[in-house]
Amino acid sequence: MALFTLGINHHTAPLSVRERVAFHAEKLQQALADLMRARTVHEAAILSTCNRTELYCATDAPEAAAAWLAEYHRIGRQEIEPYLYTYPERDAVRHAFRVASGLDSMVIGEPQILGQMKDAVRVAEEAGTLGTSLHKLFQRSFAVAKEVRSTTAIGANIVSMAAAAVHLAERIFERIGDQKILFIGAGEMIELCATHFAAQNPKQIVIANRTVERGMALAERFSGTAIRLDEIAGRLAEFDIVVSCTASQLPIIGLGMVERAIKARRHRPIFMVDLAVPRDIEVEVGELDDAFLYTVDDLAQVVESGLESRQAAVIDAEAIIAERVDSFLHWLQNRDTVPVIRSLRDAAERTRRHEMEHALKLLAKGEDPARVLDHLSHRLTNKFLHAPTQTLSQAEGDRAELQTLVSRLFHLHSGE
Repeated sequence: MALFTLGINHHTAPLSVRERVAFHAEKLQQALADLMRARTVHEAAILSTCNRTELYCATDAPEAAAAWLAEYHRIGRQEIEPYLYTYPERDAVRHAFRVASGLDSMVIGEPQILGQMKDAVRVAEEAGTLGTSLHKLFQRSFAVAKEVRSTTAIGANIVSMAAAAVHLAERIFERIGDQKILFIGAGEMIELCATHFAAQNPKQIVIANRTVERGMALAERFSGTAIRLDEIAGRLAEFDIVVSCTASQLPIIGLGMVERAIKARRHRPIFMVDLAVPRDIEVEVGELDDAFLYTVDDLAQVVESGLESRQAAVIDAEAIIAERVDSFLHWLQNRDTVPVIRSLRDAAERTRRHEMEHALKLLAKGEDPARVLDHLSHRLTNKFLHAPTQTLSQAEGDRAELQTLVSRLFHLHSGE
């Protein structure tokens, strides 16, 4: 049984393909149970995000995982085969470490993936599919990610649009925790931004969305509330920070709406981020004195400013990962020898007890203790050496290899 990873991500497949093999969070446990039941898989975890779907397994038949993935999603295997990557043990370990460290992300160093991987591990634990090998793999992955972020420049730079938005907001407001935030839309980018801003514990989070139910579902994750899009005009003045990203073809927030909001706020500043293409907020809003409006291009410049140092950090991070991969594989190899070592010790202990009982009986009969001890030592030596001696004597083609192995096992030296 060996570790194995199979997956599909933003490097290998377009969104139209990735979305077809994504797993809904509420169905992950059921999927894990199905995978364990249907295939020769001993341990399993599934990492499914907007950018990747990956199966981490301990299995004797890794080729079955691709077939299961296609069957589960009712997709022809030939449809996804060109986009799949498969990693055997060493590569699987390295990939897990790189993913956790943000080196395989769409934006190098993006920290969100680490939380998503931890969620995947939690679900696998709850489903009962996370055994010793995968548990150790993920714990090492988290430790490597922490080491990479604490010892390289990757963790010290703005690396995503969402993180850049928080960074810019902190230039306007001393504490995000004192501000009220309005998110417009409920898609992937808004979810990511909400995650980053929520980490700062703002005073209030409100989601405005065309479909209120979807807005409520997202708001509940961050202990917020939801409103309809047509309520924005009447409530805009309440919010210090506004982040918008919808698929609307026309602006949702116009110049007049913001002017009225600023007047109602008595010219307290309002920070606005427009991540939509086409724009959700009229460009003229950026010309108002008390409105600080940033677009996708503005945030991209902030992200780009950290690119050079992040590229240098990647080299350092890869070196750390390479060393930690070797360490983990050493642990795996040692773990594989544990049953053999245990059996060897058990066999030796049974022999020792048997010979000890025999010696005690001789002593009870009044035999000379010195002779009994000498007899005991000879019997133990003969029994311990019988199997390796017999194997060496009967060896044919592999005799030289066996001789070398025995010399290493018993620390023998030529001439002795």
